[in-house]
Amino acid sequence: MPTRKKASQRQAIAAERIPPRAVQLAAARGLAWRAEYGRGGTAVGVARARDLSHGRAVSWETVERMYRYFRRHQIDLDAQGAYPGERGFPSPGRIAWELWGGDAGLRWVLRLRRLRPEGFE
Repeated sequence: MPTRKKASQRQAIAAERIPPRAVQLAAARGLAWRAEYGRGGTAVGVARARDLSHGRAVSWETVERMYRYFRRHQIDLDAQGAYPGERGFPSPGRIAWELWGGDAGLRWVLRLRRLRPEGFE
């Protein structure tokens, strides 16, 4: 039978899986840019952005998917147009990055991966 302390820890960790405001705002920005510029991201990225921007808690499986996305696509931030003031801003890669929660999303996912107890779903 789970102890109260373990139940409390599980609740606290579950609350951490609700996207922080900065992640929600980045995802909303990505959706707005995609609508405005007609580029960047995939259907999966758009779906992720909708969930994140609405503050929906993510599963551990989604945390891992987001982690893998950020690992694969960090290189997109080296392309021209990834940052304000550069020609072509926002680049398709930057828009996609924001759809997944942007820099705040990366920080959040890294923190969640450290918090996840072994065997915790």
